[in-house]
Amino acid sequence: MAERTLAESLREKVRARPLPRHVAIIMDGNGRWAEARGLPRLAGHREGSESVRAVTREARRIGLEALTLYAFSAQNWSRPPDEVAGLMQLLAEYLDSERAEIMDNDVRLHAIGELDRLPGFVRERLERMRQESQGNRGLILTLALSYDAREDIAQAARRAAAEGVSLDRDALDARLWTVGLPELDLLVRTSGERRVSNFLLWQCAYAELAFTELLWPDFRELELLQVVDDFQRRERRFGLTGAQVAARDRA
Repeated sequence: MAERTLAESLREKVRARPLPRHVAIIMDGNGRWAEARGLPRLAGHREGSESVRAVTREARRIGLEALTLYAFSAQNWSRPPDEVAGLMQLLAEYLDSERAEIMDNDVRLHAIGELDRLPGFVRERLERMRQESQGNRGLILTLALSYDAREDIAQAARRAAAEGVSLDRDALDARLWTVGLPELDLLVRTSGERRVSNFLLWQCAYAELAFTELLWPDFRELELLQVVDDFQRRERRFGLTGAQVAARDRA
């Protein structure tokens, strides 16, 4: 009850202040959460999917424009085959079970990464949900799947070269997998690690970074509100001095 009251109070505060437009999360620690409890690693991933639901709902509730979740990296294909197979099955189950939630709440589902590497039963569900939700105008929920930030930059450069386009920042921006999403404001990583692990390297150039010791299955509504609250307390200077920022805000 106390935690719910705290969440409700904090929700009112963050909604009353300027929100980050785009939040991305490196969802780390599922395996360690399970191992600490003597459970198979897949149990941690399954519990982590509950955090995905809770955080997505809270993001929509407070009015975020975009939420991007690092669900499966290109490097994760090297994990034990049974764990990879279990993760793909969980992803398929998530897409099936969340259809009503996505459609009823005006959420637009998006995905980035080397999607052709996903098994057919996942790609089929993913594409169906993308098509069905493309007309929605609420939260943009992006799943980064088989994602590799350096490959994202490389493929954008290859496309620009193939099209004979001068390779500048705008040309790359327009060809990255994240084209159309708002600028990234806040990048969060759970589990106590202090690295970005090849995630949104180009996009996080001026993003605020937040790290929490919590493992992903323990990160829920209150924790999202807390990192957003922390973001709102920061001064974002983008190369300016504090005095210049203050003068700009007064103007």
